[in-house]
Amino acid sequence: MFSAEKFIDEQVKKVRDQVKGKAIIAASGGVDSTVCAALVSRSIGERLLAVYVDTGFMRKGETESVDKMLGRLGVKHIVVDASDEYFAALKGVTDPEKKRKIIGEKFIRVFEREARKFGAEYLVQGTIAPDWIESGGGLRDTIKSHHNVGGLPSDMDLKLVEPLRDLYKDEVRKVARTLKMEVAEKQPFPGPALAIRVMGEPTRESVEIVREACAIVEEEIEKASSAGKMKLPWQYFAVLLPVRSVGVQGDIRAYGYTIAVRAVDSVDAMSAIYSRIPHEVLETIASRITNTMKEKVNRVVYDVTNKPPATIEWE
Repeated sequence: MFSAEKFIDEQVKKVRDQVKGKAIIAASGGVDSTVCAALVSRSIGERLLAVYVDTGFMRKGETESVDKMLGRLGVKHIVVDASDEYFAALKGVTDPEKKRKIIGEKFIRVFEREARKFGAEYLVQGTIAPDWIESGGGLRDTIKSHHNVGGLPSDMDLKLVEPLRDLYKDEVRKVARTLKMEVAEKQPFPGPALAIRVMGEPTRESVEIVREACAIVEEEIEKASSAGKMKLPWQYFAVLLPVRSVGVQGDIRAYGYTIAVRAVDSVDAMSAIYSRIPHEVLETIASRITNTMKEKVNRVVYDVTNKPPATIEWE
């Protein structure tokens, strides 16, 4: 049986033995990377620098929220705005595998740059078991390349450290609860962020649409859960589809995009079932999205597919 206390003690010692100099950690503010930052900070203290990269694909208010949270944890950290670089790198890119690999390589280049400034030799990542399992290799088929696995460049200068590599999401949450961390129950958020919630090229306009839609989905589902109308799903978000359809705004013909709402329940991210969201909640979500973005979105659909055959994220 997994013991969070034993795991914490073992990893603090293991990292202290493994990391002889300075290290930086890719800190997204999610459960995995934040738990990883807390563990490694316990182990090597001021020799760790957490780097939060604002790619331009973050959720509404995410950057400010993560900055404050890392401060409360007492982890030395910086925020790097690399949004111009990311949008430029993904210009014209629509294939999801290419997106993930470009994002993964760009992350490493940013981290290498910051590592040189800090004098770090090591890169710590919050990689967990589903990341490398789904990224393929050996006899495993590639389901999708996770940016922190399949997107790593072969000529990377930094030595990789992955304390959570053999854990599943439910085990990472147990570690977070043991450490009394505020992110313990936070819903998962993919490393490539909203870039893979835009089906097609992630432009500033398309990302802004899905950012607003995601915020509405999160707000309404959390509000309904707090009111006792439904159980809070394991993960819930919006996706912008690359299709436009005819609609009506007032008495005028509209030709807008479609938003897909996705909510699932899972334990370890290896499998999931879609959440049975009450129709009144879905109706409120659809009304808010179409009213907020009248000239851009005129249709909202709900994804009722389990994993498998689908994955949790659409890309």
